Amino acid sequence: MRGIVKKLAWVLHLVRKLSVAAVVVLASSEARPEDDWMRAARQIFKPIPSIMPAVKDNPVTHDKVELGKMLFFDPRLSASGIISCNSCHNLGTGGVDAGPTSVGHGWQQGPRRAPTVYNAVFNLAQFWDGRAADLKAQAKGPVQARVEMNATPDHVLDTLNSMSDYVIMFKKAFPNEASPVTFDNFAKAIEAFEATLITPAAPFDQYLEGDTTALNDQQKAGLKLFIQTGCSSCHDGINVGGQGYFPFGVIERPGATLLPASDKGRYAVTKAASDEYVFRAAPLRNVALRAPYFHSGQVWSLKQAVGVMGETQLGIELSNKEKNDIVAFLNSLTGQLPKIEYPKLPTRTDATPRPSLGG
Repeated sequence: MRGIVKKLAWVLHLVRKLSVAAVVVLASSEARPEDDWMRAARQIFKPIPSIMPAVKDNPVTHDKVELGKMLFFDPRLSASGIISCNSCHNLGTGGVDAGPTSVGHGWQQGPRRAPTVYNAVFNLAQFWDGRAADLKAQAKGPVQARVEMNATPDHVLDTLNSMSDYVIMFKKAFPNEASPVTFDNFAKAIEAFEATLITPAAPFDQYLEGDTTALNDQQKAGLKLFIQTGCSSCHDGINVGGQGYFPFGVIERPGATLLPASDKGRYAVTKAASDEYVFRAAPLRNVALRAPYFHSGQVWSLKQAVGVMGETQLGIELSNKEKNDIVAFLNSLTGQLPKIEYPKLPTRTDATPRPSLGG
């Protein structure tokens, strides 16, 4: 069985290489060689828009965004009163936290690296295994997870209802509802805020929009390698990833440090044997800001991460220069982060649940 899987992996690898080759041929048929790779890139990637996208089943309004921002930063929604969404998705450090995997309630260490919240609205689904279809579904997960915020929907609602400022804000954000303070609306407000966390105007975006000088020569060489070697087969689209699920170790499975045997990825969602050790391709926007890398958070160097991906996913050993060129290209994916002012949160009352550091 393993032999068949290995052969299928090689077939998949070949198909990807041929697809990339087809794009390059298409690009090279044009008249100006200097623009060939820009045309190829435009077939694979899209620039991040300067205006946030519409959110399905959740119209985004100013009042909803302002409420969502407060909820995102409020640690009192956690059982301990010290963990907020921003604790693990720190907007000052690339939308992630500082450690390999996040530390939650009672100093428990989570099993995976926190994904970035920046540009998450463009992803196919949320979490490394795609178990949440959208950001509002994702928002409900960490607040209830025992290893993270360790709260319950009732705790969240008791906390919100205990402060009149929150009750007023929910009424403004959801004006057509008689009782707007609900767990669903809590999630919708956070989703509305997170939808604003897009990072346009990266040098690569400017390049895709026609500015041939937006990338330097090394970054252009890195882009060419990124396409030619097959990196763009998984890391494509507007978020340069986040659009599909792939085995970690298409050609060669990494060691247990990078790929813990106990974490079978998407298999936990689908229970399909073919999904063992399959994960959503990491979106690479702003990737230079958020070491360490991979779902296990065990690689601290972007250059090393590029080398690991070459060997495990593509079956190639990149030279030192090739890795440096690809890293230079990846640095061009850093966009303009939105300026977020830390909100003044509503004042707690005697009715606000007290923090609990217990299990």
